[in-house]
Amino acid sequence: MTSNSTEEAQKREIRNRRHFSFRLNVFFFFTFFVFSMLIVRLAYLQFVEGPTLKEKEHALGNRAVPVPPIRGNIYDSEGVPIAYSTSTQSLYYTFDTKTGEEEGRALAIRIVDVFNKYGDKTKKPLTVDEVFEDMDLKGKVYYSYMPRRLKSGLTKEEIAYFAEHKDEFKGIDVVEESIRQYNPDKIAVQLVGYMKKLSGATVLDKYKDIKEVNPDPKLRYLDSEEVGFDGLELMYQDELRGYNGVKEYPVNKDSEIIGPMKLTKPIKGENLFLTINRDIQLETQRAITEHIERIRMSTDKWEAKGKNATTGYAVAMEVDTGKVVAMASMPDYDPSVWQGGISQKDLDAIKLFQYNGTIRTSPAAIADDKERANHPSSIVYLGSTQKPLSILIGLNEKLFTPTERYNDIGYYEFGSKGHEVKIWNSQNKANGPINASQAIEKSSNAFMSAMVGSRLLSKYGKESVDVWDDYMKQFGLGVTTGSDLPNESAGVIDYFHEAKEASNQSAMVRSSWGQQGRYTALQLAQYAAMLANHGKRMKPQFVNEIKDVDGNVTQPFQPDVLNTVDLPEEFWETIEKGMSKVDVKGFEGVPYTFNRKTGTSQQDVGKNLKLENAVFIGYAPADKPKLAVAVIVPEGGFGGWGAAPIARKIFDAYDAKYGLEGTPRKPAVNTPPAAGTTGNNANDANDVTPPDPNAGHTQQ
Repeated sequence: MTSNSTEEAQKREIRNRRHFSFRLNVFFFFTFFVFSMLIVRLAYLQFVEGPTLKEKEHALGNRAVPVPPIRGNIYDSEGVPIAYSTSTQSLYYTFDTKTGEEEGRALAIRIVDVFNKYGDKTKKPLTVDEVFEDMDLKGKVYYSYMPRRLKSGLTKEEIAYFAEHKDEFKGIDVVEESIRQYNPDKIAVQLVGYMKKLSGATVLDKYKDIKEVNPDPKLRYLDSEEVGFDGLELMYQDELRGYNGVKEYPVNKDSEIIGPMKLTKPIKGENLFLTINRDIQLETQRAITEHIERIRMSTDKWEAKGKNATTGYAVAMEVDTGKVVAMASMPDYDPSVWQGGISQKDLDAIKLFQYNGTIRTSPAAIADDKERANHPSSIVYLGSTQKPLSILIGLNEKLFTPTERYNDIGYYEFGSKGHEVKIWNSQNKANGPINASQAIEKSSNAFMSAMVGSRLLSKYGKESVDVWDDYMKQFGLGVTTGSDLPNESAGVIDYFHEAKEASNQSAMVRSSWGQQGRYTALQLAQYAAMLANHGKRMKPQFVNEIKDVDGNVTQPFQPDVLNTVDLPEEFWETIEKGMSKVDVKGFEGVPYTFNRKTGTSQQDVGKNLKLENAVFIGYAPADKPKLAVAVIVPEGGFGGWGAAPIARKIFDAYDAKYGLEGTPRKPAVNTPPAAGTTGNNANDANDVTPPDPNAGHTQQ
């Protein structure tokens, strides 16, 4: 009994020891597991989440204030500054919707008193009316939430006064910013473009989601910064903008600054060096302005055809590179109106000249809205400048040969019996038997109608309009030029509408001599360059190179051929022979050879019928073309008188600067033809169609 009890007790003791040992092992294992997890977590916090947590800690103890970037500059081809940025202190007013006109004017009076007392006495003082207008209480120029810039270039005394008396000037803030300045010579104003506050630029697709697109603090756009809104300022916004800087302040839990500010400087944007040359550009602008004034005042019966001209447009483009050395849309305006924000008064003053008429619709320079609607815009029919291309199409389609003759009796008649329509040559002139080259020289509407328009219709039937359209687009007419300029127009084509509403024959006949498509000056310059280089459509380019702030080239110039039209050399020689003999004014004594074609396109606008637009295309030298020029003067009359003399001055300016034949040439004295002279012959007027006296129908 005793022995059994002892044995049972021993077994129980062994079991208890085993259970204790098991529980102890479980405890140690659990403890090891917990400590292992803690060690892993600590390691994760230190090595993985550590940098992020440190940033959060840093952010909680610091406040970062972005500094707007300094915009890059825009220079001409020789380094003359056209648009450039300077740092300044500006006074801004933030509109309060509760502020009435009386209260606003009282504030303007007090602000002007400060300007008069502490401002720069060498500058023209601002008036109360000007400051009050810039406050824009009615929101005509700015949205209600957008700050209005009242004055830039504050003196130290003005800054100090407004800082000390901030509570007395509700809504007023002094802001350090980069101000865009523009060359006072007004160089290619509409091409360069202008800028707006980002808060007012979000109407453009580029800026709608720009803040979300760029999360990087250095790239993040600020509501207060100015951005490109048109022209090259918009086209090269990304290159010009630069990178934000940052002002970082250490703060306590109450957001009070407790230490010195740390500054990360902004990085200036890249600089553009344009293909535009200041001297050639200014001469182009001057030539247009002076010639429009001349024909408006002239007593010569041919020049006086342009007595109602108010605007002019010209583009000069290198034939083999596509570099645009001059692009003028006249009249232009002083771009300094954009500095510091534009007032409604200034905006109204420039609204007719704000847009680049060489690439898009720009209205006549007529103040009255109703009267302006009766005058053509900058996009006009190309008229007889179409004829070299019409001949190329005819030859390529084997509609005739270079030597085949057509008996030009002064008109071409088409249409069903009883509904005949006559297409007349200018002055009803009968040219007799002429070939393709002579048809260009004499600007024969009859030849184009019969040999090109009608024969193309006979060959392709109703598909002839599509064939024609394909040729036009290959030569850059009816499509954008590929320049990438914002808001560029592809022109306006009418031949499809004419075919539908009238007939295919009417569409083809009228197209053949240039009355079924309206195009821009840049499109005509590209087209002229294609005629010169025998079929290479060059992309028009405006930037020679882009350099960073250290002067390193980040983007060199590369010529770009958009498409090529391959035609036999004989065809090009045929049109060149005709273009070399077209009579024009203003080229007397020219020291270089050149090929050209004038045009006088007719247009019905509003109440005015058969307005005559002067058009010119040409290139020089004739044998080794270097420069192509296109000029459009809406309501300028005959192209030979209203547009050609402008082109002569552009060619001369390029010749003097670079040399059409490789060496800069000393400019010759260019004496305009005396009033009443008609040149060597009267063929200069052959590019317009007069009223049809027989059919009682005026042809466009």
